[in-house]
Amino acid sequence: MPDLHSLLADLAAEGDSIDALVAPLPAARWADPTPAEGWTIAHQIAHLAWTDDQAVVAATDAGAFAKLVEQALADPGGYVEAGAREGAKEDPADLLARWRDGRRRMVDALAAVPSGTRLPWFGPPMGAATLATARLMETWAHGEDVADALGVRREPTHRLRHVAHIGVRTRDFAFRNRGLEPPTEEFRVVLQGPGGEEWTWGPADARQSVTGPALDFCHVVAQRRHRDDLALVATGPDADRWLDVAQAFAGPPGTGRAPASA
Repeated sequence: MPDLHSLLADLAAEGDSIDALVAPLPAARWADPTPAEGWTIAHQIAHLAWTDDQAVVAATDAGAFAKLVEQALADPGGYVEAGAREGAKEDPADLLARWRDGRRRMVDALAAVPSGTRLPWFGPPMGAATLATARLMETWAHGEDVADALGVRREPTHRLRHVAHIGVRTRDFAFRNRGLEPPTEEFRVVLQGPGGEEWTWGPADARQSVTGPALDFCHVVAQRRHRDDLALVATGPDADRWLDVAQAFAGPPGTGRAPASA
């Protein structure tokens, strides 16, 4: 794992990359539909702004965040949808300004968290670095939806390593989230980074493995592409099953995306 300062710099850069996509858009384009059913570009940005605000509360006021968790537990899906729906009603310029302010406040809040502190979240408590990684993963994933809506392709960067890392770390969560018993053995994960470099996790002598492009793996764990459209290779029945249930984000099991040929 990188140091927190470097991680937060990458988190800020990921937000900036999506900002560059939406900032030039005329207001009408914010209503363009994205691959997420019922969500426009405005919904995507509103969701990021809303979740960044939740992260600020988690990093600065544990008591207040506990009340947010109570609200979320009462209606997990509706709680998230409400944040996106309400934010999408804002004037795009106001929404963009609010998201920019929230991103800055989130980075500042996470940078100020004392080392070793565990922060509450909508799942197990985590350190500031892990929460920053989770925010980077989700920012990247929703950025992919925005790029798809605009018909553009974002060039993958070294920041994908953070997304891949949390994808590997959430393997057992993904199984349990589907009511499945996680595998007892570790997998070997070998991914090719955007510059041709090799990223690895797990023991070299593991019997089961997942290999392929890092971008493809990130699309699977963020549920932005169907595995049938990607060049990932799973060796072993449990590793193969993992690619069907992988989920790097908190919350109920995601529905994923249909194959491009469907």
